[in-house]
Amino acid sequence: MVNGKLLIFVDLAAGLDDTGRGLLSFGSRLAGILDSSWGGVTSAFPDEETVASFGAYGVPAVVALADGDRLQDTPALLGKAVAQLAREEGGRVVVLPHNDLGSILAPVVAAELDAALITEVIATRSRDGALHLSRQALGGRVMETRVWDGGRSLVVTVPVRNLSQVLMPTVHPVVTDVSTRPASAVDGEALARVTGRVPPDPQTVDLTDADVIFSAGKGCDQAVFEQLKDLCRLLNVSFGVTRPVFDLGWTGFERMVGQTGRTVTPRLYVALGISGSMHHVGGIKDSRRIVAVNSDSKAPIFTNSDEGFVADIREVLPRLLEQARAAAGGAA
Repeated sequence: MVNGKLLIFVDLAAGLDDTGRGLLSFGSRLAGILDSSWGGVTSAFPDEETVASFGAYGVPAVVALADGDRLQDTPALLGKAVAQLAREEGGRVVVLPHNDLGSILAPVVAAELDAALITEVIATRSRDGALHLSRQALGGRVMETRVWDGGRSLVVTVPVRNLSQVLMPTVHPVVTDVSTRPASAVDGEALARVTGRVPPDPQTVDLTDADVIFSAGKGCDQAVFEQLKDLCRLLNVSFGVTRPVFDLGWTGFERMVGQTGRTVTPRLYVALGISGSMHHVGGIKDSRRIVAVNSDSKAPIFTNSDEGFVADIREVLPRLLEQARAAAGGAA
């Protein structure tokens, strides 16, 4: 179907992590759909153990960028290097991760290759000799599908966590404009350089990126809500709220979970005093594990949870907070 190679870019800065494994799995399936040869591309040459891990996904070849280590902290130059490698390898489809690095590289690579760019891909299929790529829009309420017939090179970005989740990045114009400047201007002095990497703070990170979320519903009064925030700080996890709690003005819109707020996909979602309205459940249904605490045994949240506890959150939360403080050495 494709006269050219499929290339999967894997960032090995943290080793072959969940993102990299998800990309390789995606690439294996996409290569079958396209009936195309394929391979992995890395910015640093992997060690023997990592190469063996690539092989577990059926990757026939791995190519490392020349001077990739040096370019790791200059994304503009790294994007140009990825594009050059794609030319040399005869790449027709270049798949990037949909994360901070991928959202910077994608416009640079696309501009260099004059490629058709689609971000946040969650599904692909072949139909009538063309590749159909689907993504979610409008907070997941609309499925958008675009068709590529092989007429142009294609750069695809796929989500970070797994192929059913979608993140919506914002790419600053200073990044996207890098590729339109003369090569000498970029090569001589990169416009953006990474000077350090700071782990995300669960208390301020966008909830769509949160790993663990404790959320408060209308079963929590304001005193319990403040205890919940203290608990989240002690456990180093994120907190969220339902619309009724947001409407009380206790926190900002960015902490509201649900189809009218943030659609989240954490490893663990803990629903405290949340009844489980359709709009809220729609925003958390792709969480890996959902645990609920509610005093109403018939609350809809229980039918959408992996574990449920019938209890009054006003009694449970102080005990959880006491145990968390004890584990933290009595920290206030």
